Amino acid sequence: MSYTPAHRERTRKNIIDSARKLFNRHGFESVSIGQIMAGAGLTHGGFYAYFGSKSDLYAEVMNCFFTDPEWKNCWEGVHVDLSATDVGAQIVKAYLSRQHFEDVENSCPMVALPTDVSRSGKSARSAFETVFRAMVSVLERSMTSKNGAGRSTAQAIAALSIGGMVVARTLVDRKHADELRASCIAAAMVLGGWGKGRAGSSNGARKSSNRRRLVG
Repeated sequence: MSYTPAHRERTRKNIIDSARKLFNRHGFESVSIGQIMAGAGLTHGGFYAYFGSKSDLYAEVMNCFFTDPEWKNCWEGVHVDLSATDVGAQIVKAYLSRQHFEDVENSCPMVALPTDVSRSGKSARSAFETVFRAMVSVLERSMTSKNGAGRSTAQAIAALSIGGMVVARTLVDRKHADELRASCIAAAMVLGGWGKGRAGSSNGARKSSNRRRLVG
């Protein structure tokens, strides 16, 4: 049976969405192609019509709102306006928000998969680096400091946001995890020159026709 290009694209996105949720929940190594296809409502045999290997699919899963303008997933109640002048502060607050903390299946792949990435091949690591560089670029554009240290500061804030969520997710004590997220937000706000922020807050997001939902 011949399928239309639109049908194939929808099917491909369904496979990627299924893989993202399973990888985020169980890790790359623990998830089989059969499980991914079942999650997309498809049979195992159809996988290779869309991807050459699980590693190729993994690189696609690494994509996120920083690199894909058509990204649709979000954490409920969290929004970021990529056209806003304070987008850097919005990103930090969203990234370290309670919603992102709790929504494991729809986590930004940089939070959920860093250890798997480090053990993977070049294509997966390159995909991770592309997303990280894109995040740094958005943060750098929002820097208020003009002392020439914008890029290094943006890299530090990105690493703080990603690493802070990784550690918070690892902690057993929820109160401790919440305190850690709040501390990371406060430190990032100082580094970026954005003032104070609160964990779980989406303050600063402006209503705009250009508003986009964040995932990451």
